[in-house]
Amino acid sequence: MTTQEIAARYHEMANQRKFIEIQDTLYHEDVVCQEPEKAAAMGMAILTNGREAIKAKGVARRATIETVHSYVCSEPIVAGEYFSVVLKQEVTFKGKPTVTLEEIGVFHVQNGQVIKEQFFY
Repeated sequence: MTTQEIAARYHEMANQRKFIEIQDTLYHEDVVCQEPEKAAAMGMAILTNGREAIKAKGVARRATIETVHSYVCSEPIVAGEYFSVVLKQEVTFKGKPTVTLEEIGVFHVQNGQVIKEQFFY
């Protein structure tokens, strides 16, 4: 698949909250996830290597959420081997007040698979 095709599929599946399917179908097995430095204060690893480790991190993160009130992934912007999206959600974490989270995800595609994802928030 081209970067444009992967971006379109990511957008479609993200808006359906099919995160495991995104990772299983679009990500290389050695994909890298990079979070901002402040993620460590939230108990998240800044660098995660490998599709299975990224999937496990996502499952653990979603387990801390009591309710997802809304979730939206913007239309992707594609440039060469990269695409980016804005991810916005309103959630209630277990035992916490409702918050709105916004981030930009940048994805690097090579040979028809995502090889790196990086988030800014």
